[in-house]
Amino acid sequence: MREQVSRWWNGSWGRLTRRDVSLSREVRWHVVARSGDSETGKVLRWEFATEDEARAMVHRLLRADGGQWREQPVRER
Repeated sequence: MREQVSRWWNGSWGRLTRRDVSLSREVRWHVVARSGDSETGKVLRWEFATEDEARAMVHRLLRADGGQWREQPVRER
């Protein structure tokens, strides 16, 4: 089962300008970056062996956009 560890969004509600980044863990670490809304947006995925590598990608994605990113609370299942 995949566990969501952290999640960020750029604070934009617009379907063309919204950006989301999430960090999750199963056996390996997963980073997912979504651009746009859930219906028409573009999704990119990466997989990493360590948390440090995954978090480095998250920080790279957040810096690349230059927006006002906000970390969102992760809901417990």
